[in-house]
Amino acid sequence: MKFTKMQGAGNDYIYVDARHQDADWPDLAVRMSDRHFGVGSDGLILVQDSDVADLKMRMFNADGSEGEMCGNGIRCFAKYALEHGVIDGSPSMVSVDTLAGIRQVTPVLERGKVTRARVSMGLPQFHPDEIPVVVDPDLCREGWPYLQYPVTVGEVSLAMAFVSMGNPHAVAFIQQSVAGFPLHTIGPMVEHHPMFPRRVNFEIVNLSGNNALAARVWERGSAETMACGTGACAIAVASRLLGHTGDSVDITLPGGTLNIQWDGRGEVYLEGPAEEVFSGEWNK
Repeated sequence: MKFTKMQGAGNDYIYVDARHQDADWPDLAVRMSDRHFGVGSDGLILVQDSDVADLKMRMFNADGSEGEMCGNGIRCFAKYALEHGVIDGSPSMVSVDTLAGIRQVTPVLERGKVTRARVSMGLPQFHPDEIPVVVDPDLCREGWPYLQYPVTVGEVSLAMAFVSMGNPHAVAFIQQSVAGFPLHTIGPMVEHHPMFPRRVNFEIVNLSGNNALAARVWERGSAETMACGTGACAIAVASRLLGHTGDSVDITLPGGTLNIQWDGRGEVYLEGPAEEVFSGEWNK
């Protein structure tokens, strides 16, 4: 099985053209993602045919669970499709069928190569049933969206904003430096908290300047990652609603900086890098 490893802001995935082959994809995602005995990645992304878009993207986390959407992964998906001959020509936009809906990716080319891409990430969702999250009615006097909902995990008390970008997110703006926050301890406790029936992606955020934020992400099914595209979108949405930032914000994660644009009403737009790391063959 031929594969290509790609990364966007350090969020790395293994890409397989699965249009004409099948496998136990969850098991393969676990084995290939292992950083000691496999290729090493945050997950596996498949290229498949679609009846409603140019292509279909399926994404499996490193633990084998299937995710609805991946903002960094879809940018690399478009680069893979264009540069590996999956799509003929050089279209100005690639439509991608995902579990979160159809997403439009606009590639940015330099010297004939896709170096960045801009993605229409859809509308943010806030209703508890859409995220999903189970909230205490006694703590919900002002109704949704819930932007400063109190949650205690272990000995840490956080005010969380709940946002769905096709997948669930819990965002906490904290005073402590994100670099020193015990994410590897608190992250899995938040991910598996009973208030999140489908688990959750967890983001911690610092205000770092004018329309600039610093963040770390604990991704559902993959642990801490270098970056998370949907997570960055959820952060930007929560930040704008809380009045911390405006329509455009740069979010710096351990793997790099992503730009998010949201006018407070329409779709969220994500822009960031897309890079190929290497290609190889996997003995199934």
